[in-house]
Amino acid sequence: MKILKKLFSRFTLVGLTIILLFLLMVGVLIGAFLFVNLVVVVVYPEAESYIRWAITILDYIIMIVCVLHVANRDMVPETKVPWLICIITLNLLGAAIYAVFSSHRPSRRSRRLYRNISAKTAGAIPRAVPRAALHAGLGRWAAVSESLSTAERSAVIHSGTATKYFPSGEAMWQQYLADLKGAEKFIFLEYFIIEKGQFWDSILAVLEQKAKDGVEVRLMYDDIGSMSKVRFNYHRKLRKKGIACVKFNPFVPVVANVHNNRDHRKITVIDGKVGYTGGLNLADEYVNVTHPFGYWKDTAVRIEGQAVNNLTLNFLQLYDMQTRKAEDAAPYLTEYTVPGAGFVQPYFDGPAPLYGRHIGEDVYISIINEARDYVYMTTPYLIIDYRMREALVMAALRGVDVRILTPHIPDKKLVFSLTRSNYMALIKEGVKIYEYTPGFVHAKMILADDEVGTVGTINFDYRSFLYHFENAVFMYRTEALREMKEDMASTFAASKLQTEEDAKRNVVFRFICELAKIFAPLF
Repeated sequence: MKILKKLFSRFTLVGLTIILLFLLMVGVLIGAFLFVNLVVVVVYPEAESYIRWAITILDYIIMIVCVLHVANRDMVPETKVPWLICIITLNLLGAAIYAVFSSHRPSRRSRRLYRNISAKTAGAIPRAVPRAALHAGLGRWAAVSESLSTAERSAVIHSGTATKYFPSGEAMWQQYLADLKGAEKFIFLEYFIIEKGQFWDSILAVLEQKAKDGVEVRLMYDDIGSMSKVRFNYHRKLRKKGIACVKFNPFVPVVANVHNNRDHRKITVIDGKVGYTGGLNLADEYVNVTHPFGYWKDTAVRIEGQAVNNLTLNFLQLYDMQTRKAEDAAPYLTEYTVPGAGFVQPYFDGPAPLYGRHIGEDVYISIINEARDYVYMTTPYLIIDYRMREALVMAALRGVDVRILTPHIPDKKLVFSLTRSNYMALIKEGVKIYEYTPGFVHAKMILADDEVGTVGTINFDYRSFLYHFENAVFMYRTEALREMKEDMASTFAASKLQTEEDAKRNVVFRFICELAKIFAPLF
């Protein structure tokens, strides 16, 4: 019964639709090529050789133009190699595939709308910490914060914010529900996945009651992320309950790579005073009600105070992109402050055509480069590019204790194989990699020198770095960092340190992984 349910699920049907559309596109191209050849043979037999020479020359010209375009294009270097292979081996077909799939840019309309929304909200959150005070307070880490606020204008750094770290989903659950129940004005939620079950049902009950009480409740979930979890019209059912719900980037049956631009963020905002983010989606495995991959190790951070404004503003920006209107954010921003140590800076990332830089990866690399004593990282997937690998290796070579925590039980076997295929190059240079033996690690964190860290949604892989909309919280000497270190120490103790012997695989496995790694940046 479960097999039939999966077989006829919307997720399966959408996947088949994409495959069929791709095959149709290929068929049209091949058919056009055969038709041209047929016309040449039947209509112009005397000029056949000349026309075939002309077609061959045109073929080479198109291929050369595409190769030059790839070589000079402003894109991540790792994505150039697979496109060059595709164009050179498939010729005109490869050029056509490149033309259709090489752009991960949101639509022109979406880009224009985002610029309008960003322009309208620019300066909505004034600089809370003077530059001189920032450099005096953060020292060598000030550059990381400054680069964030430069790249993403709503990523303002704040004091007057308290932080609380949760080492698991179940540790957060009751506090999260209590905060939702305390909402008086509005609740905003933005998640990659929602799924019916104990966790989501407990949240939905509160949201439905709050909507009846007059609290403004908005929810945005990713259409493809939740595709196999809820029905296609689930957002309409939630609207009937008084929840202003929209789907992010709804799937449409076209052959295009814009389906890669998913909303992978996890954000909750309550009255502009309390905010949550981290790796947790709103489904049962994230709070260990179910155990599809052993114990699910995930984390979250609760912030209260000024810094919540960053979460509020960015939720509204992306929500407005879906509703296609630029609303006034001022009524939802607060001047609420609470006593809290250190500095807190929620930040956001998305496709480079919108955000200008690959902010998520830049922050990780900046922290790794500045670390002196240690840098600890957790990620479910380790599929990294050259500059990230070099940053990790150089940190290890200068004596920094570099540790990366990955799962031992995978949720995606091919991705897990790619993760493990990156072990050897790092282990040989002194990077320590641990696999979490009790189950699956979904947490996305980095911690360095007891001073800075981030908790958020950004995996160490191409999808998070290049294509998804992501978010995280940069923290300097906050209470949450101490709690993070304690949790990381106990998690490393429950994990197995990988050796060069562990990283060795048979020749066939290595060949498959090396082949898959070439094309990994495209997907």
